[in-house]
Amino acid sequence: MSDSLERLYQAVIAARDLDPATSRTARLFQRGPTKMAKKLAEEAIEVVIDAVNGKTEAVIRESADLLYNLTVLWASAGVTPEDVWREMERREDMLGIAEKLPKSAVKMPKALESKAVASKALPAKALPKTLPKPTASPAVRRRIVALEGRSLRKRN
Repeated sequence: MSDSLERLYQAVIAARDLDPATSRTARLFQRGPTKMAKKLAEEAIEVVIDAVNGKTEAVIRESADLLYNLTVLWASAGVTPEDVWREMERREDMLGIAEKLPKSAVKMPKALESKAVASKALPAKALPKTLPKPTASPAVRRRIVALEGRSLRKRN
């Protein structure tokens, strides 16, 4: 899979300077990272909706679109697939390939905390003991919508 994403990344890099009138990739680069991020979010939502509704083939198709848009955003941000693979290897060394790193050291077992510190070359006391509380005002926060028991539809 990493070979496929690397080929896709190279194709995105090659297409970024093409004519935006004929190249979707060039058009995304012309419109900038905000548009790229919006397209990535839209594809992610479509994958979620199709997965919740049990549409396996649609999940496959939308996942390909998701990976394309993620790769475009990576290229715009100066991130390479190799950068992401290195981060995945670092995480695998600490928790195993199937685990996501906790957001704070509080949730991380002590044995793993020392590995995290060593891998970042930070002193142990530099790790936060608690996360700050979100300070977003109620007007900025978005409601959380439960997906269970609902039939979700994609916008067309």
